[in-house]
Amino acid sequence: MRKISIALLLWMGLGALSCQAASPIVIMVGGIDKLIYLPAIVAQSRGYFAAQGLHVDLVSEPAGVNAEDELIAGAVQGVVGFYDHCVDLQSRGYALQSVIQLTTVPGEVELARAGTTGTNLAQLGGRRFGVTDLGSSTEFLTEYLASKAGLAPGSYRLVPVDAGERFIQALRSGRIDAGMTTDPTVARLMQTRAARILVDMRTVAGTRAALGGDYPAAALYLQRSWIEAHPHQVHGLVQAFLRALRYLRSHDGTAVAASLPRGMTPVDRALFAHAIDTFRPMYSVDGRMPVDGPPTVLRVLQTVTPDIRPGSVDLSNTYTERFLAP
Repeated sequence: MRKISIALLLWMGLGALSCQAASPIVIMVGGIDKLIYLPAIVAQSRGYFAAQGLHVDLVSEPAGVNAEDELIAGAVQGVVGFYDHCVDLQSRGYALQSVIQLTTVPGEVELARAGTTGTNLAQLGGRRFGVTDLGSSTEFLTEYLASKAGLAPGSYRLVPVDAGERFIQALRSGRIDAGMTTDPTVARLMQTRAARILVDMRTVAGTRAALGGDYPAAALYLQRSWIEAHPHQVHGLVQAFLRALRYLRSHDGTAVAASLPRGMTPVDRALFAHAIDTFRPMYSVDGRMPVDGPPTVLRVLQTVTPDIRPGSVDLSNTYTERFLAP
């Protein structure tokens, strides 16, 4: 488990110290510096969790697959990560539920190294594709894009390269020929012209073109048993995230960046603010699940995961909207 820097964690926890909760609720974020998960940082830094009487600790783990392992093991109470893990894990006998959708799109971009040619993964000269980790949502999506491009399993290699600086170095050094990542990493690579975009899933139109439908991604999900045992706390978490979403949709990138703790934002705050402005419309308006979202997620996963058999997943049990009401 990777924790946020001590200084940042202390700063973010100041508002929570006065809460009367018996013990902290630990939420693991699948990459604390990713814009798709920014609502978690906003909810903490602006005191929205504390306002609900909750003591919340955020910890960071760049790959969602590792976060889900921590959740199943009971080491954390919740995960801010991709909804598709709820679908994948139900097929393996685990009961996880998304309680609020934070983004309407994956926010992921498939990048190729600058200087390469080709418009999809099959047309690249190399076949080493970067993902955050094996078993992560970036693996699911990369495998789907590869299949769509006509690549057979085994004809390419998936390379776990994390995100941020490690991803940037892997692409620049030639360790990978292409890779999937999010902002602000995408913004940094495009600013320096070190990469070019193959597939852009930061918009609804781009997501539908790539995946054939809506693909709800960033969410807060928990074990159903914990949800049923702690409905008051879950309601408070959801209300705090709704406030964070409203804040993000009503403030420009400059204001948002200025409000965040220094350990959260990169040195180039102007670039970070611009990336926020670009992605801001994709934060959910109301936290609800898109109607056709779960079927699209299931179809994508079944394409790349033969273990998910028809009838093995009840999509209605992979999410709930009962905590969205004030």
